Amino acid sequence: MALLPLLAPAAPLMPAERERYARHTVLPGIGELGQRRLKAAKVLVIGAGGLGSPVLMYLAAAGVGTIGVIDDDAVEVSNLQRQIVHGQLSIGHSKVASAAARIADINPHVTVIEHRVRLTSSNAAEIVSGYDLVVDGADNFDTRYLINDTCVALSVPQVLGSVLRFDGQVSVFWAQAGPCYRCLFPNPPEQAPSCADAGVFGVLCGVIGSLLATQALTLITGVGEPLVGKLLRYDAMTSEVTSIGIMKDSHCSVCSHVVRSPLHLEHLPSMRSVTARDVQQFLAEREAGARSFRFIDIREPHEHEICAIAEAELIPQEQFLAELATMDRDEPVIIFCRSGVRSGNALAAMQEAGFTQAAHLGGGILEWIDVVDPSLQKY
Repeated sequence: MALLPLLAPAAPLMPAERERYARHTVLPGIGELGQRRLKAAKVLVIGAGGLGSPVLMYLAAAGVGTIGVIDDDAVEVSNLQRQIVHGQLSIGHSKVASAAARIADINPHVTVIEHRVRLTSSNAAEIVSGYDLVVDGADNFDTRYLINDTCVALSVPQVLGSVLRFDGQVSVFWAQAGPCYRCLFPNPPEQAPSCADAGVFGVLCGVIGSLLATQALTLITGVGEPLVGKLLRYDAMTSEVTSIGIMKDSHCSVCSHVVRSPLHLEHLPSMRSVTARDVQQFLAEREAGARSFRFIDIREPHEHEICAIAEAELIPQEQFLAELATMDRDEPVIIFCRSGVRSGNALAAMQEAGFTQAAHLGGGILEWIDVVDPSLQKY
């Protein structure tokens, strides 16, 4: 299932960036526009260990603009068999600091945000809310479920991987497009072996980590078909790859309330994204009587209470989609959400329903805050 690109493109590439990413920009479906989406992306990687190591290095090499890394451990000798972002000189030092230094050496155009803490229920929402996408390389179930529940609450997609002995798994959980992790595994197992107890084939981390990075780049650029609603399993002993389907659980304790929106790219032959500066100009023209359009915030009321654009009317996404049948399909409409994901999905539904003058604010209210009104609070 091909999906919409996760976010709007960043500013045009600099000459040095064009040279660095030349093998990307010639690829069909990526080009400079896709590379600019990577430049705009903010990705949080949970764990700078076996899975996080290849993920961090490949995301950096690919040109993801901002990479957050969270880990509270220090590098140990036993890590070096599989945690390739670290080296002998990193032993005893923070994994986050070691990873940040390696990323800086790989690509000086990447901004690294260091979170030298353990992810907990008290800090998860604050940390995750600053990112467009989470790559979950956690090594314990408590953290994995915490990440899932936080990502569902914040409408952030989660790319998840796991390894044990010679087996690895990869999937994408995104409640707006398909199931969440609890749809597959409602509750943590009572007992589960750790890599320290059961062991892990070091090179397997490279295979699964590379697949995780691939899923992240697929989501960001909108190229290819991410593993939403699928679980990929890899057996390093037989080189067999299998895939099983995952259904959204209508009774899921976490994501059953989330409205699934149309996300297929083929529904978007004329999708239109506008920038915050565009909207600012349009609003000024509307105020002067030179332009007429509806400006609609499709976030939830609790998000609106945190920050809001005064000129916009609030119609939460579920209500907005229900009201499409009664709206004028030829009336100009600009919609927005937090980061552009939900509004992009809603725009797809509008275009499928025959709306001729619809657009969305590609970077959402976060772009508005960055570009137009930094006095508003981010969340």
